Amino acid sequence: METATYLDLRLDEFLERLAAGRRAPGSGSAAALTVSLAAGLVAMVARSSRSSWSDAAGVAAQAQALVQRVLPLVHEDALVWEQASAALEETGAGDSMLERKLEAAAAVPLRIVEAAADAAELAELAADRAEGAYGADAVAAAVLAAAGAQAAAHLVEVNLGVREGDERLTRARTHAEAAAEAARRALDSTP
Repeated sequence: METATYLDLRLDEFLERLAAGRRAPGSGSAAALTVSLAAGLVAMVARSSRSSWSDAAGVAAQAQALVQRVLPLVHEDALVWEQASAALEETGAGDSMLERKLEAAAAVPLRIVEAAADAAELAELAADRAEGAYGADAVAAAVLAAAGAQAAAHLVEVNLGVREGDERLTRARTHAEAAAEAARRALDSTP
């Protein structure tokens, strides 16, 4: 996609490209989309609970800001992964260009996992404060965010530019665990 982004596609077209067996989009793009959906659900729950939740508007705004923060990563992750994959095929190990491309390929999933942890924590709060049946939507958002976090953390972990002890790996794991904990608490809070 030269000038368009994956976000310009209809959802069915995006899913078709995801399933096509090409380099990208792949799991990083799917994780970013999942986290965006989770944040969107949190915004919906908060907006639907305004009459009984005084902070609902603020939480909805935070969730919408998360959508805006992570949604561009659907396309960005695909781009950096395509570039890193091409560099792996074209250059030798230790090449500085390859190293830079692998660094970029690890940076985007790290941003996804950080946003996912934020989305999961907002979803946990929304699950606790939501009106009626909207609580189930908030719990679903927490679970989706935790899944996106786990997927993105795994991508950071398997990146060839990241080694055990790397602070990025520590951050990714910490955020993924925070998202998982928030999802567990949200699940435990439901009757």
